[in-house]
Amino acid sequence: MVHIFFAASIQRHIATPEREIEARTLGEALEAVFAVQPRLRGYILDDQGALRRHLAVFVDGRPVRDRHHLSDALGEESRLYVVQALSGG
Repeated sequence: MVHIFFAASIQRHIATPEREIEARTLGEALEAVFAVQPRLRGYILDDQGALRRHLAVFVDGRPVRDRHHLSDALGEESRLYVVQALSGG
């Protein structure tokens, strides 16, 4: 089971507790969460279904590579983190 975690900065807008889900790709994992919390989709994905620029998503500690098709592979015990990206100087 994949463990998915949404940072507090996201949960401030839409309550999304940590959970265990079955998924083989980032897209499948997000769809599983959207099935339970449909309002989250608009916050995470843009009009074309790509990750919004203000988000950073990590699979097992590495940034996702495919922000458009969400095809990054997940292992059976992967940890998926969705956080707001920080910028500034």
